[in-house]
Amino acid sequence: MATLGKAAGAAGAFVAGDDALVEWLLQKTRSYIFATAAPPLLASALRASLVLIETEQWRRHHLKGLIARLRDGLAGVLHGSPWTLGDSATAIQPLLIGPNDEALAVMEGLRKRGLWVPAMRPPTVAEGTARLRIALSAAHSEADVDRLIEVLAELRPALPPRRLEHALA
Repeated sequence: MATLGKAAGAAGAFVAGDDALVEWLLQKTRSYIFATAAPPLLASALRASLVLIETEQWRRHHLKGLIARLRDGLAGVLHGSPWTLGDSATAIQPLLIGPNDEALAVMEGLRKRGLWVPAMRPPTVAEGTARLRIALSAAHSEADVDRLIEVLAELRPALPPRRLEHALA
């Protein structure tokens, strides 16, 4: 089973298996019964994505470098701040802000400076744990990451840290 969204840049998902598994899924999964077949264009896009995934490993290496650059850069910026960077080795980096209004204000401050970083709020996350969802991709540059760090440094409050360790567990 695999999803085809983020990493493959397509949509949908698939399950592969032996004949008995496929038949069982066909008979028992209500969501499949009412699903429309994927269009041929999606299969073609997925085929192109698989070629890139197999042949252009530099994209993964570049993305890993960007993740490390962001995490290293934010470590200093967040010191002494109530904000907390979640423990994530993926391209999705959660920056815990806390109150909804503060997360929205930071999101707006970033937007006004040309950066799109959406705020995630209840009911998507627990009350009091609103956060920014920083989503990096191989299409970003080191300069993009540096700009994000710079703007977050401008926007961060200099308040004593809140006790929110449990929020990202």
